[in-house]
Amino acid sequence: MPASALMNVMVSAARKAGRSLARDFGEVEQLQVSVKGPANFVSAADHKAEDIIYRELAKARPGYSFLMEERGEVAGVDASHRWIVDPLDGTTNFLHGLPLFAISIGLEREGQLVAGVIYNPINDDLFTAEKGRGAFLNDRRLRVAVRKSLADALVTTGIPHLGRPGHTIFLRELETVIKEVAGVRRTGSAALDLAWTAAGRFDAYWERGIKPWDLAAGILLVREAGGFVTDLSGGDKMFEKGQALATNGTLQKALLAMFTAAAATA
Repeated sequence: MPASALMNVMVSAARKAGRSLARDFGEVEQLQVSVKGPANFVSAADHKAEDIIYRELAKARPGYSFLMEERGEVAGVDASHRWIVDPLDGTTNFLHGLPLFAISIGLEREGQLVAGVIYNPINDDLFTAEKGRGAFLNDRRLRVAVRKSLADALVTTGIPHLGRPGHTIFLRELETVIKEVAGVRRTGSAALDLAWTAAGRFDAYWERGIKPWDLAAGILLVREAGGFVTDLSGGDKMFEKGQALATNGTLQKALLAMFTAAAATA
């Protein structure tokens, strides 16, 4: 299916920012790094990538609003459209020389996610989705995995680190999950976790304490690949609660029950 004009705009912005990140990734030791909080680093590369994306999207769609990791809310004259952008999801990986990071660009229209791009410039994996048009990896149609048993499932999660709340409930959830599944992974990038769930590499992903820019593009990717995304109570308040559970659908009910039980005992 040919890419729409909107998707071309998003892909162009992601690729341009990706070239900047790839150059800086090759010179990690020379980056100017400041500390935003405990174990939460922000680099010059992060800001540069966000500047590129902001300029490209604002030029192509003047008036659209923005929600960006570094800039925060940027109100536009068109309040019905909002870009949700993480210019570097996986900053800690980036700063340690691990090639697991991505640019994430989502678009809301009237509060509904309608387009998403997740791009890893190191291996040139480009994940795209538009509402009703499917999800793709470098032009190959994506479908979530078809595994029906937790015992066969490979799941991924985010681990709360220094300075983040939720250690107790996470350990309870992990203790519950690891007894039932084939394996648990932690990539360090929520955007890639969601993209890889859409691609069937993972069967499920869960995390607490995350932001809309971590989730926006990935939620649409999973849904357009035939999967399900909810909050950890089974509702649709992922942004409000800062949490998500994404699965191939067949595992959703069982995992929700496990997280509900874990929360009750944490």
